[in-house]
Amino acid sequence: MIDSEVKGLEELVTRMRRELHQIPELGLKEYQTAAYIREKLVLFGITETYEVLGTGTIAVLRGSKPGKTLAFRTDIDALPVEEQTGYDFASKTPGKMHACGHDGHMATVLGFLAYLHQYPEKIQGTLVFVFQPAEEGPGGAELIMKDGILQKLGVEQIVGLHVFPDLPVGKISCRPGAMMARNAEVTITIKGVSTHGAQPQLGEDAIVAAGGVITGLNSILARNISPLDNVVLTFGTIHGGEAMNIVAKEVVLHGTMRAFDDRVYDEVVRRVELVAGEIAKGYGCEAIVEFNHMYRVVDNDPEMVHVLEKVAGDYYVETPPYLIAEDFSWYQQEIPGMFFFLGIRDEEKGYTYPLHSGKMKFDEVNLLLGVQTYINLITGLNEA
Repeated sequence: MIDSEVKGLEELVTRMRRELHQIPELGLKEYQTAAYIREKLVLFGITETYEVLGTGTIAVLRGSKPGKTLAFRTDIDALPVEEQTGYDFASKTPGKMHACGHDGHMATVLGFLAYLHQYPEKIQGTLVFVFQPAEEGPGGAELIMKDGILQKLGVEQIVGLHVFPDLPVGKISCRPGAMMARNAEVTITIKGVSTHGAQPQLGEDAIVAAGGVITGLNSILARNISPLDNVVLTFGTIHGGEAMNIVAKEVVLHGTMRAFDDRVYDEVVRRVELVAGEIAKGYGCEAIVEFNHMYRVVDNDPEMVHVLEKVAGDYYVETPPYLIAEDFSWYQQEIPGMFFFLGIRDEEKGYTYPLHSGKMKFDEVNLLLGVQTYINLITGLNEA
């Protein structure tokens, strides 16, 4: 499936991925990364570009052949993760790493642009390339949609990919409809009354109340939500108390919530607020529940997925849904879109570590399948 012309991009794609890997930057602070991307766009003959959100870049190619206006998106930010790969091209910034593969995503789109620079006859209609900041937070896709530039450019369909260590190398994976979950950050602050630990009857113990709240919230998924609905409610941190002999006056819980269905999502939000509040009240405490509603469901357009399956051929396998989240979903709120996985798992080399791990590794040659898929989608989506 991979053409010789695309195979010829391996050295370039590898170099770009490794150069980008060394300069990881967090959301909305990707200044070096933006400069690198804009320099490459000039090199590849891109003359129509727009800056968004300070560090984001939109590049446009207009072909001589009529066709749709298609967008291809890559995220550009990194994570606050200490690198443990042992790469000789490892991050030059302590405590920051491209641990989610965004360096690979950028190199794939830049390789795609390098190909189109060499073979402009492959351009059909208008192609829009979205170099998006802040996927890991606060959600650059939503901010770009609010900016309105993609609407002004008349984007009709949008495509994105993600390297995926659950999927073997040489595979493309997607599914129609819900593929990735809607998510929220949950903070519950339980307020009690402090007193000496030897006189607990004079206070209201926020730690005891927190224990009751955590136990009670698990009953929402067990008894208020259908077993057929996939929902996750996880509290990853709990902080509270001042000293071992003082009844705690405050405890703060931080967690995450995920669901594939908006109706189910809204019901869990309602139940968490109700259950936490009432249980805390039973302990003489108060529970303040705050939701930071993040990304929506990644909901793939079935016709676009059918095209992907066709152009990917034997490389294609259907993925199960995952309760991980992706802000690509914000584009899909207004534009028909498709997000797919690119396999990078290599058991023989030990490249099996998950996304967001400081040990996550992959071979750049696998990115060429992503480049080829993007090329094939130009024709496939225009013929659909």
